[in-house]
Amino acid sequence: MREYFMKTKNIGFSNWIDSDLELATLLWGEEDVTRFICATGKFTKQDIYDRLFIEINNGVNYHVQYWPIFNLTSGELIGCCGARPFKSEHNSYEIGVHIRRKFWGKGFASESVKEVINYCFTELNAVKLFAGHHPKNESSKKLLMRLGFHYIGDKFYEPTSLYHPSYEMSNLMYSESI
Repeated sequence: MREYFMKTKNIGFSNWIDSDLELATLLWGEEDVTRFICATGKFTKQDIYDRLFIEINNGVNYHVQYWPIFNLTSGELIGCCGARPFKSEHNSYEIGVHIRRKFWGKGFASESVKEVINYCFTELNAVKLFAGHHPKNESSKKLLMRLGFHYIGDKFYEPTSLYHPSYEMSNLMYSESI
């Protein structure tokens, strides 16, 4: 049984571990998941391996990851959702979510991102959160706007070689919304 360090009504958050390559492949091997997060639209086996170990290392070094998230009812991997340090600003994080196609449209993205926002501001004492999305990913844009992020401009995102719409939320903005 997978251990969860954080739960919502429907989702359990866990940590990526060395033996999770099969789960990582289930998620990042799905082209519908990766089409908006890399230039080729598809991760290779090496890309999946590298991504898994980036997340594990972020957990070790910064105590955050894009954590694997699981359906509490079925135990299935939904995807990942979490944070990583936003390098250009002190005590700030970039948040993100990747959901397997079979779980799209069921509210898991919103539920998991809300929990990560709360975690970042209450547990990590974040000052700001940042997020971005592929210019063609309208669902992500709608999610970020609905959750209270504010558009701050387009920023170059090296993995896709495109300018991605970018957003932020401050601790003050979050405090006023709860």
